Amino acid sequence: MDIEFFEPAEAAALMRCTESWLREGATSGRFPHACWGKGKIIFTSEHIREIARLSEILPDGAESKQSPEQPLTKQRLIGTRSKVRLATVN
Repeated sequence: MDIEFFEPAEAAALMRCTESWLREGATSGRFPHACWGKGKIIFTSEHIREIARLSEILPDGAESKQSPEQPLTKQRLIGTRSKVRLATVN
């Protein structure tokens, strides 16, 4: 199995960004991540590639590799508090 796992501080050092930026992106649902145990955020190497792709700014006229029907971000809600929040939004 060739999956690498990174804690937010390790992923931030690898990506040369701040740990708080990564954490905020993960908790807001903008960035893919895994959640272990009682909410421990973990990033895989695939997650880091996807975050880099999502954060890419292309020149005007350049086409993105993302399909038109796929939104730029997805809202990820986990747990009972999220279910309550989702129910109040709908």
